[in-house]
Amino acid sequence: MSSNDNRTPIPRRDFLKGAGAAGTAVAATLAPVVATTPAVAQQQPAATPAQPAPETWLTLNATEVAFFTAAVDTIIPADELSPSGSDCGVAVFIDRQLAGAYGSGARLYRQGPFLKAKPELGYQLELNPREFFRAGITAANEFTRKTYGKDFDRLAEQDRIAAFKTMEEGKAEFPGFSSRAFFNALLQITMEGFFADPMYGGNRDMAAWKMVGYPGLPAIYREEIKTYYNKKYDKPPRSIADFS
Repeated sequence: MSSNDNRTPIPRRDFLKGAGAAGTAVAATLAPVVATTPAVAQQQPAATPAQPAPETWLTLNATEVAFFTAAVDTIIPADELSPSGSDCGVAVFIDRQLAGAYGSGARLYRQGPFLKAKPELGYQLELNPREFFRAGITAANEFTRKTYGKDFDRLAEQDRIAAFKTMEEGKAEFPGFSSRAFFNALLQITMEGFFADPMYGGNRDMAAWKMVGYPGLPAIYREEIKTYYNKKYDKPPRSIADFS
């Protein structure tokens, strides 16, 4: 999906800015990105990180890999700000998260009853995150086949955007839960994969941190606060792995 050269530039920040789930620390990190967009618009396209060996997927099947790759490239297309979401390893991050304790719902209360509740009360389904994304991808592909005649990953760029907007508005029919809940969860884990420490599989080559000027491990930045007060922090970011 990242190789579609004829596509219209995608207003990916529209997804990021419009998401209900974006009221998080991750969303706050995005604010400088939006602010710096006009200033960097004339720069050359961001360099693609060095490509690693073919990935070994821990839990995702081929259909799910294709969906997540297309999804993260739709939300984060390659442009002058950064490489695409998949080139930054976001799909790999999602695979590792869903294969681990997060995916199995290790810290979720799942004893029920599972009653329909107001959205502000949060996640109320009996599915763990792995099951939720599996069901969501199946429902999303059923929706796009019904609407466009193809699975999501095979849609043209603009159709993928239109499908996401329909899901974001909760207007796509998903069995058992709303398409808005699925879209918000997808957007949230995409942002986490893009901005999290590279040791978790995403943010390859620290592309997202370089984009926003984030220094990486906060303890290192703390030591430099006085030196760089009211000045641009120009040192390269550093991962947790750099100190292990």
